[in-house]
Amino acid sequence: MHDLNQEELRQLAEKLTTICSEMVALESSLLEGQKSLHDGHRRSAQNLAHYLALRRHDIRETQAQLAALGLSSLGRTEGHVMNTVQAVLNILGNLTGAPIKSPPSQERTVQISEGAQLLENNTEALLGPRPANRNVRIMATMPSEASWDYALVRDLLVNGMNCMRINCAHDNEEVWSGMIRNLQKAREETKKDCRILMDLAGPKLRTGPIEPGPAVIKCRPKRNDLGRVIAPAHVWLTSGEKLEPSALPADACLPIHARFLSRLRRGDTLAFQDARGSRRSLKVVSATKNACYCTLSRTAYFVPDMEFRLKPGGKREPSRASELRSRLGSLPRKTQTLLLKPGDTLLLSRSPDVGRPAKVDKQNRIVDPAKIGVTMPEFLDHVKPGEPVWFDDGRIGGIIRSVGSDVLEVEITQARASGEKLGAGKGINLPESELRVPSLTEADRNALKFIVKNADLVGYSFVRTEGDVRQLLTLLSELEGESLGVILKIETRKAFENLPRLILAAMRTRAIGIMIARGDLAVECGYQRLAEIQEEILWICEAAHIPVIWATQVLESLAKNGMPSRSEITDAAMGERAECVMLNKGPYAVSAVKILDDILKRMQAHQEKKSSMLRQLHLASSFANAS
Repeated sequence: MHDLNQEELRQLAEKLTTICSEMVALESSLLEGQKSLHDGHRRSAQNLAHYLALRRHDIRETQAQLAALGLSSLGRTEGHVMNTVQAVLNILGNLTGAPIKSPPSQERTVQISEGAQLLENNTEALLGPRPANRNVRIMATMPSEASWDYALVRDLLVNGMNCMRINCAHDNEEVWSGMIRNLQKAREETKKDCRILMDLAGPKLRTGPIEPGPAVIKCRPKRNDLGRVIAPAHVWLTSGEKLEPSALPADACLPIHARFLSRLRRGDTLAFQDARGSRRSLKVVSATKNACYCTLSRTAYFVPDMEFRLKPGGKREPSRASELRSRLGSLPRKTQTLLLKPGDTLLLSRSPDVGRPAKVDKQNRIVDPAKIGVTMPEFLDHVKPGEPVWFDDGRIGGIIRSVGSDVLEVEITQARASGEKLGAGKGINLPESELRVPSLTEADRNALKFIVKNADLVGYSFVRTEGDVRQLLTLLSELEGESLGVILKIETRKAFENLPRLILAAMRTRAIGIMIARGDLAVECGYQRLAEIQEEILWICEAAHIPVIWATQVLESLAKNGMPSRSEITDAAMGERAECVMLNKGPYAVSAVKILDDILKRMQAHQEKKSSMLRQLHLASSFANAS
């Protein structure tokens, strides 16, 4: 870009001066009446107002002009907005020979050297002291076994956990107490600090129960690619009167009469016809008085009341025919799901009746759509035709086509061509619907009584409005829990759109933070928008000097399966831009904490928030040695 002439410099200064005036105006209007702001947040609230005023504009051309002059392009102003813009204006005034005055703010503005310190102070107030050798904290979600497995809690703490997360949507007070006792013991043993976050469950719309399928167990041998049997299936027969678990791996466990079992010996053959009428047989390979272990060489379907017949043979001949036969006892009915394909209709019912799969005719054409109920019918009171609905973390999507008094008709628009299975208890998202349900359930209110006595932080799910935040803070005050840290979980489109106002409402209390619940946000706002949404949340929170928790599926494959994907490692490294990274539970959670600790330590030498840190490159060193 060519050098700017005096007129272009003057116009650039005028544009920035106008933006400064808008900053002061928004500060005045946004903070008017905010007398209840905590003193520790007042200047941060002012800076947030300035940032919002700045970001009302598309200043990309202005940034290019400033960069051409070797000035700040305003790309890292979040923590100290007014001070940075005024510094640029002072230089432009010197270049034009005409000093520029910007309108004064109500409070002393945050200096460039102060923004990072305010953020660190707020982070420490919420999450405790910064861990040694690492800037970003690690939060780990507790499985139920953390209540009795002390070694698990201790190992998580030793390997880098800085905050224990207890999800109140699971377990109960007895289990939560066990987790907390183990952490207290581990803190005493290791002398390491660790905060306790307890997440309120919040209201969650889920699919209701589905009628069970038939009582049938399919059992099949192992075959190679050519369809030849290479290993038989194994069936455990046990007394229906006294079930005995199999001591060896079994593909099926079937109850049968004890008297019949007592007659069985190794080498016996049991003949039967399966549910399809196919003739099959079991070979007894071991037997006790109350059970026997059998092999099956051909696929069979077992159903209740199926008859087994001991085939005579060998030296042993039963004396009475009635002792040669017996029938299977009761079997569990199969758990059913609804198979949904693009173009299918799903009926969402407000009634508590159990759901059912679609009914089809002989040509496999649907004659009666699949139907399923919901756990909280009040969620559906204000939905409208044309609004989207998502199921099971966004795996299945649809459009509401009609709204009746008892049933909503949904057209499935997003699913694999072969279909997706929808089960009971799966989450439902209505991102564009007006959901007039309270953010705190009765269960949440009861849990709060435990939380204020046992935790350091409370996670607020399904928060959407300033009124929601004020309600929680009022309840905490009534329970004498004003000192409890508050983390607002941004998991709905409404919460994202209201984020600045939610932050201002929460600034009544000292220790506050924001959790980016990326899984729900992706469903609510669209996966393609998630990257830009999480960026905006990071920027706004930095402008407010509020710590951010980077959550949902961080190192998920590693925690669950013991092996991370390449994309997960990159995602975990991006967590360096937040103040805390949350891990979900899994069998390999300790390994996940250890590896995340290493990733974050490495990345802090390269990245601070969105600024690249120019430490010496390894490649540059090799070139220097070569020369």
